[in-house]
Amino acid sequence: MTANRTVYLAGDLVFRPGAVAIFDRLRALCRQAGLEGLAPFDGQAGIESLPPGLDTILKIVIADRDLMDRCAGGIFCLDPFRRSADMDPGTAVEIGYMMAQGKPLAGYTTDGRPYPEKVAAYRNAAWNDTLRPRITPDAPVGSGAMEDADGILAHSDGMVQNGMTEGFIRLSGGMVAVHDDFYQAFAIAAADLARRLP
Repeated sequence: MTANRTVYLAGDLVFRPGAVAIFDRLRALCRQAGLEGLAPFDGQAGIESLPPGLDTILKIVIADRDLMDRCAGGIFCLDPFRRSADMDPGTAVEIGYMMAQGKPLAGYTTDGRPYPEKVAAYRNAAWNDTLRPRITPDAPVGSGAMEDADGILAHSDGMVQNGMTEGFIRLSGGMVAVHDDFYQAFAIAAADLARRLP
């Protein structure tokens, strides 16, 4: 019996211009690493002809879940989404789903700034304010020492993304590859995951 080396390719890439071409290139990089990459589009045949709306979105969610169930692991883009500090929330859910299945994960990003630094840059660009040392009374500090003007902790010190998302990747035995070239970052993550699959 051949080992399953099929991996789920996730991220905000499905929303980017030229998404199909991006996934084609990622699949080629997977083949170079000895993996078979599956993009969300691979399970969505016929969905593109349906009208936008709740029923169509639920069909996409089911198709993506079914793809994840078939895969031995996942490679996730952790780039900030829509100019915010945080990654695509749908991808974060997929990380949690595959982690709960005990599958090995890998991540990659072109933005290696620490997560609190991303939060600070977002707050400055969106609200013209800055982070401050944690001053909110009776608030835990453990995962970070800075808060925003609303008193919300800028957490996940030492990580490039939210601690739960990056943490699940690391707890699966994986790493988050950082490179300013998107495809090089992906290739590093793919090689990491390939080493951990049978």
